[in-house]
Amino acid sequence: MGHVKKLKKLPPEREKVETVKILRQLSRTSQSLGELKGIAKTIPNQAMLVNAVVLQEAKDSSEIENIITTQDELYKALASKRKQPAQVKEVINYRKAIFAGFELIKRQDFLRVKDIKTIQKTIIENNAGIRSVPGTVLKNDKTGEIVYTPPQEKDEILDLLSNLLEHFNINQTDLHPLINLAILHYQFESIHPFYDGNGRTGRILNILHLIINDLLDNPILYLSSYINEHKSNYYKYLNQVNETDQWEDYILYMLKAVEETANNTIKKINRIKNQLGITIEKVKDKAPKVYRKELIELLFEQPYSKIEFVVDKLKVERKAASRYLKKLEDIGVLKSEKVGRENLYLNTELIEILKH
Repeated sequence: MGHVKKLKKLPPEREKVETVKILRQLSRTSQSLGELKGIAKTIPNQAMLVNAVVLQEAKDSSEIENIITTQDELYKALASKRKQPAQVKEVINYRKAIFAGFELIKRQDFLRVKDIKTIQKTIIENNAGIRSVPGTVLKNDKTGEIVYTPPQEKDEILDLLSNLLEHFNINQTDLHPLINLAILHYQFESIHPFYDGNGRTGRILNILHLIINDLLDNPILYLSSYINEHKSNYYKYLNQVNETDQWEDYILYMLKAVEETANNTIKKINRIKNQLGITIEKVKDKAPKVYRKELIELLFEQPYSKIEFVVDKLKVERKAASRYLKKLEDIGVLKSEKVGRENLYLNTELIEILKH
């Protein structure tokens, strides 16, 4: 993202962001996203889906920032009370921030600057807020060369943010919300309003934008794994917009990211549904006495389960909860593992699906 050059306000010139190629890709992307929205509704318990996908996203998004954790560590962290290493805590905070953002827009259906600050603060756990001290630049990790200098003055940052939010909350240009998503993402990352956490905050804003525009009902589509796989192009195309005002490659990249991710999420949902069906049949057949719909759903909501979860969900005594879990382990539905003093029960088949 070149050297100091004043960041333009939204919207960009229409003919640059609505080329024939972009409109062609847009129809494919819209179709995949529509299919995802429809198929997600067929899962009996939405928490299963949201939990699974959100944790994957928290891991992938943090990986873009070189915060590396494994899925196992994350599930254990969510299920156990032990103190977590910093890496794990950052990913768990990101997950918390997604849920906070989702709750916000369910309540009010728009975002304010203070809401974006809340999301960022949840990720980073500090109160620094919007940048107020000049000097922030983005450098190439390897060469140390400055690749982009974002706006430096707090007034300019706030002015650009309020312009961004006007377009985020109300589509003023009648551009398709998916094209708008790409434009807003570019603009937010270019404003770079915080000292830290801009990438992760911007990726959460993407999903909130899809929900505000009714393209999805739940936060189940994330682009981080796609960006991780095609990282150099992501930065290259952002740069291109900044330096030459060429939007096409970048918008195509973002639309393809949404299409491919939607298709992968559809496959994942189908596998989860299939596995849920198999598990229900197995329990009904081999352990009919402990079969309860809510119990099986819990194992899919919390792939690492424990006695407390069952007590809360089914409103049963600890003894009964423990008996249920042991019985499910006996018939091969769960596998137990000791973490600290606690026994966690793993839904191994589901965990395999979520990993791939």
